[in-house]
Amino acid sequence: MLDLGQTAAFLLAAGLITLAPGPDNMMVLGLGLSRGRRQGMVFGLGCALGCLSHTVLAAVGLSAAIAASVTLFSTLKICGGLYLAWLGFKAIRGHAGQAAAAGGAIESIRTLFFRGLVANAINPKVILFFLAFLPQFVDANKGPVGWQIIQLGVIFTAQAAVQFAAIGWFSGYVGRWLAGTPKAGQWLDRIAGGVFMVFGARLILSR
Repeated sequence: MLDLGQTAAFLLAAGLITLAPGPDNMMVLGLGLSRGRRQGMVFGLGCALGCLSHTVLAAVGLSAAIAASVTLFSTLKICGGLYLAWLGFKAIRGHAGQAAAAGGAIESIRTLFFRGLVANAINPKVILFFLAFLPQFVDANKGPVGWQIIQLGVIFTAQAAVQFAAIGWFSGYVGRWLAGTPKAGQWLDRIAGGVFMVFGARLILSR
């Protein structure tokens, strides 16, 4: 099991990394602004839980195999980038202010959760991040390495879920206030869609 020192050091580092501007929290921010509190929080929860897939990959060593295969890594990178770009296109083209106001339907919430989950799970850069980050806090003298990595991944996921939920909540509050301005809803959707498309393009073009 992890000791208190391991856990505290990891939680501090994980919290700072999650809080730093990056694709996940910026997408949660944009979606909360355009769709509302609950939508932003649910999408953020999906992004956070996507970290569990990277935890499992790192624990069983598959992340190293993905990192070592140029073809596999490039395929995941392109697929992930295209998926984010597709989400951005849908946000810009398919949602106006009225659609955002009606975004509380159960099916819509479920869809946003799975979009967040998939957007994080298929991002190869997050796979590499977990492969490089988690082992730094593993102590081989404190038990099986794989089990320690799983514990660290669960802790990372939990704190990310809290932070993303907070970002979604506050951005949804601001978005609701801005929605009182004529056509603000449409512009918020365009901003959110633009954020998705920019990060999608960056992922595809990155090396």
